[in-house]
Amino acid sequence: MFKRIFAIFACLAVVGLITISEGQQGSQKQSGGPKLAPVQIGDKWGYIDKTGKFVINLQFDVANSFSEGLAAVSTGGKIGYIDKTGKIVIEPQFDLAYSFSEGLAGVCIGNECPIRGKFGYINKVGAYVINSQFDLAWDFSEGLARVCVGSSLCIGSKYGYIDKTGKFLINLQFDGAEDFSEGLAPVSTGGKMGYIDKTGKVVINPQFNWARPFSEGLASVNTYGVYSGKSGFKYGYIDKAGKFVIEPQFDDAKDFSEGLAVVKIGGKYGFIDKTGKIVINPQFDWAWSFSEGLASVCIGCDERAEGGKWGYIDKTGKIVINPQFDWAGDFK
Repeated sequence: MFKRIFAIFACLAVVGLITISEGQQGSQKQSGGPKLAPVQIGDKWGYIDKTGKFVINLQFDVANSFSEGLAAVSTGGKIGYIDKTGKIVIEPQFDLAYSFSEGLAGVCIGNECPIRGKFGYINKVGAYVINSQFDLAWDFSEGLARVCVGSSLCIGSKYGYIDKTGKFLINLQFDGAEDFSEGLAPVSTGGKMGYIDKTGKVVINPQFNWARPFSEGLASVNTYGVYSGKSGFKYGYIDKAGKFVIEPQFDDAKDFSEGLAVVKIGGKYGFIDKTGKIVINPQFDWAWSFSEGLASVCIGCDERAEGGKWGYIDKTGKIVINPQFDWAGDFK
């Protein structure tokens, strides 16, 4: 499992379908403080700013990116939440915990989470808003969160979507599901993936081997390479009508962010624009999406995104923070 998913969020890697941005002071005030990224050196994690300077020193066993002003961190075997000063605002008490999204965070308590634990949702003072009851649960997005109920790790179970009261708005019926984004969500049924709207109606028929949520009007999907005349399974991008805008041709393709998307060609990662044009040549052993104008990239990583050093590039592909970390997350 990739380090980026973190031990905190291990359940994301064990499910079949998931499997697994004026002036500086004014900007920081409006956006909830400086933009920070979690980084790892050795066996400890801390947070740096966009100059590469540590703002929160290395001290956590695991750390996630900030979201809505808080970040999930692990210390002493439990997970809690800190603010951007590094102060603990929700005491470490959870065995699995997600980032805050739309004011709520999914959490699980139990030494065997997520195998036998149940997931619920807390607010920013750490109080439960939705009681623990789901076998697996994910972030809220556009007012809905995907959950599954029925068996340990939801193997063979069905997925549906709840609102912020915990009520099902789309009943348990899918073999797998992803988050809503731009009004649509990828779901799996009959061994293929398509897209539904918020009423649960299928709007793009199941036809893809893998499908990601829409981002900036496009979605990465995986299908057999006959579309591009290439052998094997390839990734391309569709629009909301289900039509290919960028033909399947990549070995991997991630979401668009800030106008660019990470793609894999010939074993290396680079970036394309929305026309499919390569704007940063494939040269990195691993790469993640741009956030706040920077993207984390790895030199020397293996296929599991391990073993190398991570740094950050700008949108010209220039390294602006030298590869020096054992892991590097998004600036937020």
